[in-house]
Amino acid sequence: MLPLRVMHHRRQGLAIITLAIILTNVVVFLFELSLGANVDDFIRTYGAVPREILTGQDLLPTGPRPIWMQLLTSMFVHAGWLHLLGNMVYLRAFGDDIEDAFGCVAYLLFYLGAGIFASLVHIFVSGAGDTTPSVGASGAIAGILGAYLVLFPRRHVQVLMPSIFLWTTRMSALALLGFWFFIQFLNGMLAMLLGVNQSEGIAVWAHISGFVAGALVAVVWRGMTRVRRHSWMRV
Repeated sequence: MLPLRVMHHRRQGLAIITLAIILTNVVVFLFELSLGANVDDFIRTYGAVPREILTGQDLLPTGPRPIWMQLLTSMFVHAGWLHLLGNMVYLRAFGDDIEDAFGCVAYLLFYLGAGIFASLVHIFVSGAGDTTPSVGASGAIAGILGAYLVLFPRRHVQVLMPSIFLWTTRMSALALLGFWFFIQFLNGMLAMLLGVNQSEGIAVWAHISGFVAGALVAVVWRGMTRVRRHSWMRV
């Protein structure tokens, strides 16, 4: 299911940070396409490699220094058109409302923090023997989805449904994002039962941890906002 837009909600102004993140990801991916056969080296250089992060040893081809910078660079590298488009569709649908709620600076820090945390969880689950680079914005975007579920569960989303014929329907954010997390959790459990750290090449524990982290941050943020509003009312 692909979210097309949040219905009956008009944001004031442009979501500058969300659009900038999307543009950055697209530009990086176009650069990847220009590399031709060298794209694999680029992915191994700027992807987050569990063995490199956990041991501090930079394998060939050498990447950014310090090695932990891979946690940042990997968020802007994608493995294909579908990988990129799927992530950017979700980011465009839900990111602007979270940016509106948090403000530009806090939103950017939240996005990067969720992505780093999700990548770290995947790395620790994978272990020091894993040399497969992890790339993509999925962990950071999962954080946005978790925050959205907490802050705006009753908003309705126009969704493109997968079938032989293309058709759209309306779903509440609670139903859509709850179902998304449920599928990720099932895949994560299946991966554990099979003794692997990925499900069909997808780092599901990065999705799960990013979502949970985003939801927890949103709970704290909502509580702080209510405290501030209450204090203003008393003054």
